[in-house]
Amino acid sequence: MHTPLRYKGYVVAPSAQQLPNGLFAANLIIGTQPGAQHSFDALDYFFDERHALAYACRWARMWIDDQRRCA
Repeated sequence: MHTPLRYKGYVVAPSAQQLPNGLFAANLIIGTQPGAQHSFDALDYFFDERHALAYACRWARMWIDDQRRCA
């Protein structure tokens, strides 16, 4: 699990799960407060753990920006 970070009032917790085939799944939890969170599993798959984490972080920023635009 990567250290959670904050972005525009949301807590973003990206993680990379290594699969039996050697790939890393980019996973993500986004929340505004305890109990109010969204979980996204296997956003995409990568050969490198760092790439999976970076992708989850980018994906979180796009999701948050889109939520704020629609609110």
